[in-house]
Amino acid sequence: MLAFLRPYPSPLLSRRGLDLDFPLLAGCLGLLGLGLVMITSASSEVAAALSGNPLYHMIRHLIYLVIGLGAAGVVLLIPMSFWQRYGWMLLLAAFALLVLVLVPGIGREVNGARRWIGFGAFNVQPSEIAKVFVVVYLAGYLVRRQEEVRESWAGFFKPFVVLLPMAGLLLLEPDFGATVVMMGAAMAMLFLGGVGLLRFGLMVALAVGAVFVLVQTQEYRLQRLITFTDPWADQYGAGYQLTQALIAFGRGEWFGVGLGNSIQKQFYLPEAHTDFVFSVLAEELGLIGALATLALFVFVCVRGLYIGLWAEKAKQFFAAYVAYGLSFLWIGQFLINIGVNTGLLPTKGLTLPFLSYGGSSLVICCVSLALLLRIEWERRNVLGNEDVEFDEADFAEPNQEVAHAR
Repeated sequence: MLAFLRPYPSPLLSRRGLDLDFPLLAGCLGLLGLGLVMITSASSEVAAALSGNPLYHMIRHLIYLVIGLGAAGVVLLIPMSFWQRYGWMLLLAAFALLVLVLVPGIGREVNGARRWIGFGAFNVQPSEIAKVFVVVYLAGYLVRRQEEVRESWAGFFKPFVVLLPMAGLLLLEPDFGATVVMMGAAMAMLFLGGVGLLRFGLMVALAVGAVFVLVQTQEYRLQRLITFTDPWADQYGAGYQLTQALIAFGRGEWFGVGLGNSIQKQFYLPEAHTDFVFSVLAEELGLIGALATLALFVFVCVRGLYIGLWAEKAKQFFAAYVAYGLSFLWIGQFLINIGVNTGLLPTKGLTLPFLSYGGSSLVICCVSLALLLRIEWERRNVLGNEDVEFDEADFAEPNQEVAHAR
């Protein structure tokens, strides 16, 4: 298979061998490794009680990690021009998946939410896939309609013909967190695409108004908002999860209680290895460990934004918008999850990228990483630049004469 792919340039099969952005790769691999360790620690008690094997969730997470890294390897071989050319098909696939998950008998319901499609022992979460496909489609739209987006109201409103129905499907699951993250990333992409301040201000106002209406129309969302303001008023009821998370932070103090020594993971803190894994991390590794993890997250997110900036300077506009969108997806999930864990935001089920247990989230994070690495490699090799043309001679083997781009 490698021999078949050899004529096609990629960061895995280049003249310089493995040619990747190692700062971003190292940061994300560090988060993946930390996530595996923390999931093993946070899930051991629950796994032992439910399955008899304390490593049950660790083994499943490791399987998802292998799948994710395999998918990332495939994505690294695919040029960005492919994603740009077939963005509309990916968007249709995202809509199809979001419709299928709502069909009884196909979508699996857990805790009152129908967000997963089951494939035997594994579940696929379509919302994770849809967020990336929306970013790819919107990046293509911003390239095709750049002047229209910047100069006219029509160019500004057209993306919402796609975004609003998709947001509606997400809310039917319901998945309020994924909706907020997706719409937030889309708004950021539109702003970076050149939308005027007046139109952007209107978009922000409408988004805030929509969030207010959605909170008011669902009793459980309103209850979460009320509880979030004072969780200790009902610490054994609606505020239980948040108070237990805050207790974990308090027990961790500066240097933590030690890896594997968390008390809160022992059936006190619900979803300790998924949505609230950061609380267990803070308890076991302390404030120093939590701040170091935050610094690593900030680094990979900022690096992703810089990759977009570098691609934009190289006139690779589609790749730049994809990099911006993927980075803002990470930033949105990171801010919401950390905000929920620390009590700065109302409780909402949303995974922490690279760290939380969850197959779909982990695989999509690996795919997003691969896309960013591909964008950075194409930028350094001037692939996709509208002012540069290449032919096969530009990617000759090391023992052959290498031509220069024209």
